[in-house]
Amino acid sequence: MTQIQDFAGRSALVTGAASGIGAACARALAARGAAKLILVDVDGAGLDALELPGCEVHRVVGSVAEEALWVGLDPLLTGLDHAVVNAGIGSGGPIASISFAEWRRVMAVNLDGAFLTLAAALRAMAARGGSAVVVSSTTGLKPVPGIGPYGVAKAAVAHMARIAAAESAKHGIRVNAIAPGGVDTAIWDGGEDFRASVERIGREATLKAMSKTTPLGRFATSDEMADSILYLLSDASSNITGHVMVSDGGFTL
Repeated sequence: MTQIQDFAGRSALVTGAASGIGAACARALAARGAAKLILVDVDGAGLDALELPGCEVHRVVGSVAEEALWVGLDPLLTGLDHAVVNAGIGSGGPIASISFAEWRRVMAVNLDGAFLTLAAALRAMAARGGSAVVVSSTTGLKPVPGIGPYGVAKAAVAHMARIAAAESAKHGIRVNAIAPGGVDTAIWDGGEDFRASVERIGREATLKAMSKTTPLGRFATSDEMADSILYLLSDASSNITGHVMVSDGGFTL
């Protein structure tokens, strides 16, 4: 089978690249011909474990919420073609009882970090155009109790993508967002209830139980999300900007 090489010779930035959706995007970009990848994550070991043959890879260990990281990366991003704004952390608890410190911890990465990432990518693409995808969530579209700061941040980044799309079209830059539903990634592992269920019945059974609210009856894989993200990044979606693509197995129906 012929491998599609629609990113041949291009460069891409991926945050949260050490695992889950970010790692899947990095692998897919490399497989589809990307010449240069800039990968950012706090997990250096996870970045090192990625095998990405055939392209120049820059592994950057640090938090997307640190402005200094992006100031230092500006020269490396010169001539950037694509960006996947993906880094994020999970959180639980009702708004009435969650601490302000926890609220700020989540916002720092999921909202401030997304802003810093997208702003740096847009500056790097301004001279010759490009495309970016911001990873939002269906929890930013549908109110889900118990994940206040996460859902609020994901709603905000989806709207940020739309504003950026309106501002950047004149520079030949497309900006879209994707709102996944349940995806089998490591972000679940931080939840106390999830860990307890995994210990009791195993990870597969836990995810199956959680997916009962999804009409298709399953959670997506990271590779499935990467396929949708690369579609939005690619020339195949050249007339799409300011769109929030929902990929949730019907969860928001």
